[in-house]
Amino acid sequence: MGSVTHTSDTRIVLGIESSCDETAVALVRGDRTIIAQAIASQEAEHAPYGGVVPEIAARAHAERLAPMLAKVMSEAGLGLDDVDAIAATAGPGLIGGVMVGLVSAKALAMASGKPLLAINHLEGHALSPRLADDALAFPYLLLLVSGGHCQILAVEGVGQYRRLATTIDDALGEAFDKTAKILRLGYPGGPAVERLALEGDPKAVPLPRPLKGSAEPHFSFAGLKSAVLRAVESGAHKPADIAASFQQAAVDCLLDRLGYALTRAGPFPALVVAGGVAANQTVRAALENFAEKHAMRFTAPPLALCTDNAAMIAWAGCERLALGGNHAAGDSLDFVARPRWPLDPEAETVRGAGVKA
Repeated sequence: MGSVTHTSDTRIVLGIESSCDETAVALVRGDRTIIAQAIASQEAEHAPYGGVVPEIAARAHAERLAPMLAKVMSEAGLGLDDVDAIAATAGPGLIGGVMVGLVSAKALAMASGKPLLAINHLEGHALSPRLADDALAFPYLLLLVSGGHCQILAVEGVGQYRRLATTIDDALGEAFDKTAKILRLGYPGGPAVERLALEGDPKAVPLPRPLKGSAEPHFSFAGLKSAVLRAVESGAHKPADIAASFQQAAVDCLLDRLGYALTRAGPFPALVVAGGVAANQTVRAALENFAEKHAMRFTAPPLALCTDNAAMIAWAGCERLALGGNHAAGDSLDFVARPRWPLDPEAETVRGAGVKA
């Protein structure tokens, strides 16, 4: 196909995501159209281990990515000449998987002469609500909750993020997965805990709310996870009650920390939630009520855009292209994959493991 010149609304970005255990490819147009996409889960590969094994994940990405790229391009009826840029997750994430996707994107960019856009995986999540909601304008308050990250951010524009809180130990998604493992619910853990919690009493098990009411703005879930283990070992509680009580404790922590963030940096016109935990319906309902109480518009991506996907990476690329100038010029083919890559590099280092965020 011949080369095509596109305006900002019709520019097409090919996105690649491989930061954890989903291999994903998508073509997204600047008018918010997802032209074609494919996602391959690795649940079966990691289920025997109760969690993601980095070496297995990287090998699966390497095996699946090329066929998926060919499939998505074929379904769209497009060639590389029709694409305006190649966007790929360049971090943070499991470094082996990130390298598979980034190296593939570099090869495609070199072969086609199109710009390489090295995308921060967290920025993909942060901007993904704007892919589904064309009325969502900057600024907004973002709760980013996933297996590897738990942060509150002021999103002031593309590339403009101010971190208001992060986790000092475990991310909330990790706490869900560990709770599932303790309760022997299998992998992936988050959805399993949510399903079991529907059968339980959220007030039945007295669990802690770490840092609730604290003047420290951050999150902590390690103590909650340990309390779940003690509750299981005691034999005094039903598994469903433990799951429901854990989920409620997590929600209470989220709402408390969001409230504190508003007192320090608010008000904001909108509250946005993104990341894998945003697929949890109990969490969503609680956040929606919180937003209504604080006269904020609430928005969240559709469930398909909550978990890791390539459409959000391609959309982040579209957002960059729309800015024009150096933002759209592309990154060097020498860009190095990053296992850690904070959205707000100027944020203060916090105690504990929060430094990784």
